[in-house]
Amino acid sequence: MEKRVGHLFFCSFFIVLVLNTCPATSKEVDDEREFDYNQGSEKGPARWGYLRSEWSMCKDGSMQSPIDLLNDRVDVVSHLGRLNRSYKPSNATMRNRGHDIMLQWEGSAGHIQINGTRYELQQCHWHSPSEHTINGRRFDLEVHMVHESSLGKIAVVGIMYKIGRRDSFLSSMKEHFAAIAGTHEEVRAVGTVDPKHLRIGSRKYYRYIGSLTVPPCTPNVVWTIVRKVRTVTQEQVRLLRVAVHDDSDTNARPLQPLNRRSVHLYRPRERKGD
Repeated sequence: MEKRVGHLFFCSFFIVLVLNTCPATSKEVDDEREFDYNQGSEKGPARWGYLRSEWSMCKDGSMQSPIDLLNDRVDVVSHLGRLNRSYKPSNATMRNRGHDIMLQWEGSAGHIQINGTRYELQQCHWHSPSEHTINGRRFDLEVHMVHESSLGKIAVVGIMYKIGRRDSFLSSMKEHFAAIAGTHEEVRAVGTVDPKHLRIGSRKYYRYIGSLTVPPCTPNVVWTIVRKVRTVTQEQVRLLRVAVHDDSDTNARPLQPLNRRSVHLYRPRERKGD
């Protein structure tokens, strides 16, 4: 028991230390012409770290994302607390970045709070298939909700989807996806969007320290991956891929080594009598 408590204390201390001393300040690259997802390409994932000097972390970083969330590696904990999402409707625009579709909030769309640090919601975008896996299983879609603190620290909330019933949020965006399909970096105003409609549906989540999954692969990103896998239709996934113009069947970075990092699964403590 003492060893277990000590381990949890060390992991918690490590996460707090990273959050407060190593901000991730580099933004994702918006121009897809500089890289692609084709494995054999000179601009593919294995080559990202060689394409530009400022992308060196893509090959040299030891805390890269995505990872496989394998049960044998995960510490189940209850001390992290519920994910504190405080979102509100705000005007947004949609942009075809070539490698993905990005929905960006123009005003304050609310925030999440992790270990006392407030991260403001900036944008979300979609990857298909999912970048993270659970016990080796890859899902059909993953959305990343990207947040940033006043000091430039980055926190991403990821939600994964499998084929099933339609997702209501994607349905509400269908007209806009179709309008920017095949365009190059066109920005389209989509009006007021409530990020709370990107539903989670579970209090359980994984937490680890990783990186951006596109160049420059900036490390020290706080990842929160929702445990519940939601559903989406095949048509909705296809529309997201057809809308971009990278001629690729995927925009998911390959899995990265864990390198002895701690991965926590937050599970609320059961009350007596439950």
